[in-house]
Formats: sequence, structure tokens, C-alpha cells
Amino acid sequence: MDALKAELSGRGDGDIYRIEVRHAGDDPCIALRARSRMAAAERAKLLARLQRLDGGKPWTERTLGLIAENPGARAAELAMKAGQQAITFKINVRKLKSLGLTESLEIGYRLSPRGRALLAQMTS
Repeated sequence: MDALKAELSGRGDGDIYRIEVRHAGDDPCIALRARSRMAAAERAKLLARLQRLDGGKPWTERTLGLIAENPGARAAELAMKAGQQAITFKINVRKLKSLGLTESLEIGYRLSPRGRALLAQMTS
């Protein structure tokens, strides 16, 4: 600690702050996306949420479908197919991810078991 203070003291007149980091727990989306079986009330609530996300311009079902058809495809490629800019597409996928419907891969995305189950309900 003394060596660190000595190093920092030679860098100017500034405050030194200590930041402590700890693991706050697993991402709740991980458990959520594994849950492919939903009660009717839960499914209805999720569909209502997607409808609110869609607003006046539906995109949620199309995005889920594109990811299902193209697992691992780059976001820019999927965005082009969706007629969106890549940044808009990525933001939208993050919204779906927060609901446990998609998973990020090293490159691209895939539907979670929950996302596959919901998309099957939406398209049947």
C-alpha cells in the first residue's frame, strides 16, 4: 500500500479514491431464460410486455424470429435483415435478453429455451 501511495503522490495534486468490488450474485436472467414452461398468466404478462415494447412499430416477434433462424449471426447482419441500424438492433436485443428470451454468444445471439417456447406460442 505504501508503494502505491508513493507512486500516486508523484502524479499530482489529486484525491485518491479506493473502490471495492464484490460479486453481487448471479444474473437473474440466467435462471429466467432456462424456464421454458410458463403458466398462462405468466405468458400473457410476457406477451403484454412485448406488445408495450413494440409500441406502434412491431419488432419483437420479427427479432426473435431472425435470431431463431440465424443463431450466431453478427448483429449487423441481423440488423440489415430487420431494416434497422445495428445499434438500434443491439438495444432491442438487450431488451429481449432482460426478459430471458435471448442469450448473447461470443458472436451473435441465440434464443433461450424460454425464447424458443414463447416464439412457438406466438407463431402457432
